[in-house]
Amino acid sequence: MNKQIQQSYTDANFPSTQQMESSDEIDLRELFSVIWQGKWLIIAITTVFAIGSVIFALIQPNIYKSEALLAPASEEQSGGLSALAGQFGGLASMAGINLGGGGGVDKTQMAIEVMKSRQFASNFIKSHNILPDLMAAEEWNMSADTLNYDAEIYNSETKTWVREVKAPFKPEPSMQEAYKEFSKAISVNSAKDTGMVTISVEHLSPSVAQQWVDWLILDINKVMKDRDVAEAIRSSEFLNKQIALTNVADIRSILYKLIEEQAKTIMFAEVRDEYVFKTIDPALVPEEKAGPKRALICVLGTMLGGMLAVMIVLIRHFVRKDDSLENLEPRT
Repeated sequence: MNKQIQQSYTDANFPSTQQMESSDEIDLRELFSVIWQGKWLIIAITTVFAIGSVIFALIQPNIYKSEALLAPASEEQSGGLSALAGQFGGLASMAGINLGGGGGVDKTQMAIEVMKSRQFASNFIKSHNILPDLMAAEEWNMSADTLNYDAEIYNSETKTWVREVKAPFKPEPSMQEAYKEFSKAISVNSAKDTGMVTISVEHLSPSVAQQWVDWLILDINKVMKDRDVAEAIRSSEFLNKQIALTNVADIRSILYKLIEEQAKTIMFAEVRDEYVFKTIDPALVPEEKAGPKRALICVLGTMLGGMLAVMIVLIRHFVRKDDSLENLEPRT
């Protein structure tokens, strides 16, 4: 008798594995039943999202990508500097001269980082007057190869900025705003195995994209050239002052050799336009668009709508089920 009572207590409080599996099977059937009952709502919501994603994909303007392949320029003048590095490295460092003795930053990597810097981007935007093309371009007119600008941002006839923004922003975009958009438009990548550098630009206009790539290559070569020439001139001035202050023949001979190397650096920079990067494959005006991926947008939009619809149907069912259970509970 006691065993029967104990068994009934166990069955009442601890359901068996078979009962749990049966419960899970019922829940799974209930789940599919709920989804089947709400199939028309799911179809309706999924259809709305599918149509919306198609419309969204179609109104997106085409994006064109132009790119150029570059190779790091060889350092013909580095042989003499390397030879002097071991002997006169200490004296050269006092003059601010880098003799290439090791431990320095690679010039190619430095040029890549300069291209990604805010200062370079700001100077590039200002010198080429590309702020409207960067911040206000709305669509590209293929027949005339011209850009149409957003009238709420920029008036192309008067060449004035008319956008409405809150302080501290102004109608004309700041260089900080422009830098954010510029960073999205350009890409500079270096291949670790070959050392080749790829510069690419994405824009609404294929001709603008190609033009920006060419300008970027010219500007970075000029910037790095001007830096090295200015450094060599300052170093030569310092060394000439040191020559005037010493009468020791050996030291004067060393200083003259260092000045000679700086003169070679200046001469090398002046006679070569492709100072840091040599163009292997120049940028072309792209004929095919690089984006947007309209098919992918439509697929993802439809999938998102389907998942959201299923969630809505399930949530609505279980909320109603909980409410009905609460109503059935006896009230004291």
